[in-house]
Amino acid sequence: MATESEPTALEWESYLGEGPIKLPRKRVTADLVVRDVAGRILLVDPHYKLGWDVPGGMVEVNEAPHAAAAREMREELGLDLVPGRLLVVDWMPPHEPWDDVLAFVFDGGTLTEAEAARIRVVDGEVTAYRFCERVEARKRLLPLVAARIDAALEALRTDTISYLHRGQPVGEFSEPPGGRGAADGCG
Repeated sequence: MATESEPTALEWESYLGEGPIKLPRKRVTADLVVRDVAGRILLVDPHYKLGWDVPGGMVEVNEAPHAAAAREMREELGLDLVPGRLLVVDWMPPHEPWDDVLAFVFDGGTLTEAEAARIRVVDGEVTAYRFCERVEARKRLLPLVAARIDAALEALRTDTISYLHRGQPVGEFSEPPGGRGAADGCG
């Protein structure tokens, strides 16, 4: 019995023409909302940008967002963690010097005291970490990131998924003409 095989790269190139070369590409980030047994949120202090953040980072080429979130947690804080369900997708428009970005936020779960004690700063991207109450987290995070994390915590509470534009639920934000407004604290 004959079986169909996957097309070769040359066959795909012939079929698609220049399409893939000209199609847009998006930057993607993947973050985790991780809590301790007291319900505090795990924040990290990245040396390369303003404000604190939650664990996570850029998704690499051909990497699934949830796999990127797990990789970033391992690389930044030395903890193997399996991301839970998707909580938020947030689209941010282009801002200097970056193109637009899709930010995925996953449930990182609640760490036991023993798991939290195993956290350590592993790479040079992060200078510190701490568990913060929600009010303190809002003060440490940039406003856009704080709004995204608030939406993620609400999605956890209500067992939903939120789709945001610049940290605001779709339909509740004011889009500038042309849809290409500036974003702050992207990814």
